[in-house]
Amino acid sequence: MIGWATDGMYNSTLFSMRLSLQVAAVATIFVVIVGTGIAYALARKEFKGRELLDVLFTLPLVLPPTVTGYYLIVVFGRNGLIGKTIYEWTGFTIMFTWYAAALASFVVALPLMIKTTRASIESVDRNLVNAAYTLGHGEVETAFKVILPLARKGIIAGAVLSFARAMGEFGATLMLAGNIPGKTDTMPLAIYSLASSGEWTQAHTMVILLTIMSGVFLYLANTYSKRSL
Repeated sequence: MIGWATDGMYNSTLFSMRLSLQVAAVATIFVVIVGTGIAYALARKEFKGRELLDVLFTLPLVLPPTVTGYYLIVVFGRNGLIGKTIYEWTGFTIMFTWYAAALASFVVALPLMIKTTRASIESVDRNLVNAAYTLGHGEVETAFKVILPLARKGIIAGAVLSFARAMGEFGATLMLAGNIPGKTDTMPLAIYSLASSGEWTQAHTMVILLTIMSGVFLYLANTYSKRSL
């Protein structure tokens, strides 16, 4: 009986860890692509409402996660602004799936990527950019051959920091994906459930694992940030 309980605890912990890594990895891929594009536009383009747009993208960083989750339900829920159309066309709803956890993690991690990458792009020497233009390079070529390579360490730091944030996402994930054992219970959600039910041994184990993993990612982000200065 004890052996069965131990195996169950091990499998549960392993599932939550694997799901958290999967969710964070998928979220980070999209965060890097979307966040870098937005950060580049905010750093290099002059347009009306630029700072207002920056505020809108930064809101998930300061809003309570449950509020962010509520907005996601309004937009992507089965009867949401976008979710309703998707459900009517395909019969699929993102609610209570691991995709919902990835979406929630993407939204809360995106501001970190934008802030870090924008600062890194803005720190690129404008003389080098102007020199590239003088040599006949277009904006796209200059962006990929000059600006982004010079800002790469800040971009990498933003990606690592976003991954760590996605790993630790709780509130928005709980709202959108729910806490379904063996399906959507990422490590933060599993820890919450274990603590609520008094299963402290397994909760302690998962807390230590998540703390170590988050600490490693933060160390890497800090290292790249210092190197990019």
